[in-house]
Amino acid sequence: MSVRTSAAGLPGFVRTRLVAAMGLGILCAALTACGNGEPEGRGTSAAAASTIAATPPSSGPPSPSASADPTPTISDTPTSEAADTVTGTPDEETLALGDGEASALWGKKYSGTADISVRVYDYCNADGSRRLADSQTYAANSTLDLGRPRTGGDETEDNPFSLLFAAGDPAQAGAVSFWSSAVSTTSGQDLAGNPRDPHLLLTYWDVDWSGGELDARLTDPHTREAVALNLINWSSPVVACRNDLGSLPGGYPHALATGTTFRGPLDASTASLTAEGTSTDGLVEFRIEFEGAAS
Repeated sequence: MSVRTSAAGLPGFVRTRLVAAMGLGILCAALTACGNGEPEGRGTSAAAASTIAATPPSSGPPSPSASADPTPTISDTPTSEAADTVTGTPDEETLALGDGEASALWGKKYSGTADISVRVYDYCNADGSRRLADSQTYAANSTLDLGRPRTGGDETEDNPFSLLFAAGDPAQAGAVSFWSSAVSTTSGQDLAGNPRDPHLLLTYWDVDWSGGELDARLTDPHTREAVALNLINWSSPVVACRNDLGSLPGGYPHALATGTTFRGPLDASTASLTAEGTSTDGLVEFRIEFEGAAS
């Protein structure tokens, strides 16, 4: 026997509960369809999260993990001033101005001829007094090199440029050399055995250059340190006062004395300079007239 029951045949309180349950089911189905299978609150939150993740912020610094190679900040990027300090190379403005524009002469080399007059003395008189033994005039190929002031240890040459003049073959008699400065690297001791800095800056000349005129004076030959580089090489007998016994091969270098001068017009294209002086032993006097052109 089958039993058929309808809502109308149910008791009143049962029928009321059944209608409420059916309404709730229909409402849940509608909400599920609107939320793509998720409750409304969770669906909206996920969409918002997806939008934030896909769109970068319009302002503010990037996250450190945003790039494997972050763009350097100002503090990470060396300035031109710092770069100049590291490389030791002056910027263009420094080169252009320099010391009265003397830096414009750094790296200049002048080649030409020097006319040299020399008077040589000895003490070969019968009474041992000084006498004139020889005098000569000759010409020699010569060069003048100007450069950046030299630096040794914690000191820098106090001249507008370093100066190196060379006349003749240094291995032959008659050669002359002027050095405005040098850095001693040959010995850690002087002649007396006293220690010295092997990288000590030695300044020989006081150099002034202004208005296209050079005015230089030898102020210290540094013979005490045994680093005399300002020299005139001259023929010398093997035995004093005995020229008949021959001369030293290649000549003998005489250190130039304090007070030797080197002066005249000097610009970026030409040099017309005159040097006058004596040796520290008083045996050689000289005069040099140099004419050179920049190359």
